[in-house]
Amino acid sequence: MISRRTSYGTRVFDPIGSLFEPDILGSQKYFDNWRGAGCLQPEKRLMFAVLLDAVECFQQYHSGRRSKATRLFSDTEGWIFRDDHEWPFSFINVCEAVEIDPHYLRNGLSRWRQRAIREPILAGHRFFNKTLG
Repeated sequence: MISRRTSYGTRVFDPIGSLFEPDILGSQKYFDNWRGAGCLQPEKRLMFAVLLDAVECFQQYHSGRRSKATRLFSDTEGWIFRDDHEWPFSFINVCEAVEIDPHYLRNGLSRWRQRAIREPILAGHRFFNKTLG
């Protein structure tokens, strides 16, 4: 729950702000589906970590003003939106390996970026939690 401090130091529920909270159990629930998946589990965890890093980089550096941030965003955006089916760690192959629809994720990231550009306060909202379980 997102809350804010009043002048008296007590916390007050913010119903609008709570709509933009990340799901802190999302990645844990996802990985619960892969428990006991045999020898492929570590590879899928690695692929999910690569995907998570890319999404976080996309969101963190979307409005980069320094050359390093701009380059990181550009490289990440290129990886996400490239239709490469050959390379094992391409965005499409990673998404398919971890059973995430790549087109759905791309659309969501595009909508997030458009909204973050229009309303910079929403840029703090992330798709995934950093906790990997």
